[in-house]
Amino acid sequence: MISLTAVQISELTAQFFLAAAGTLSFAILFACPRRCLPYCALVGAVGWLWYELLTLLGADAATASLLAVIPLTILTRVFAITQKTPVTVFLLTGIFPLVPGAGIYYTAYYFIQNENALALAKGISTFKIAVALAIGISLVLCVPIPKKRRK
Repeated sequence: MISLTAVQISELTAQFFLAAAGTLSFAILFACPRRCLPYCALVGAVGWLWYELLTLLGADAATASLLAVIPLTILTRVFAITQKTPVTVFLLTGIFPLVPGAGIYYTAYYFIQNENALALAKGISTFKIAVALAIGISLVLCVPIPKKRRK
């Protein structure tokens, strides 16, 4: 069992709200329905919180991404059903904190700087994270939702 210090808890709390703000910004940019904006922010914040908790437990970036995107995707399905909105509204915005944008940037940067070994290493790491995200989303979205029987 891991015990978190007060500093770690305060950092996680701050990161939760910052991830929510960043996700909310993307939701506004993508013109999501107004009534869905708080849910979009919550999805992104929950995904990032899981990611950070898993990295504190010692998981590598790809494993933490895989295990963080699963509750994120479950939450998107719940909100899609309750808000009668497509899953993609919540999923596309909520996944932004987990997308390895810095890895993609540094892969291109090292490639342009002719640092091929660094570019390859960063590219492989980034690819692992992207594949982990895709697998986690697919695992959750392939589970069928039972329909209510009409009487």
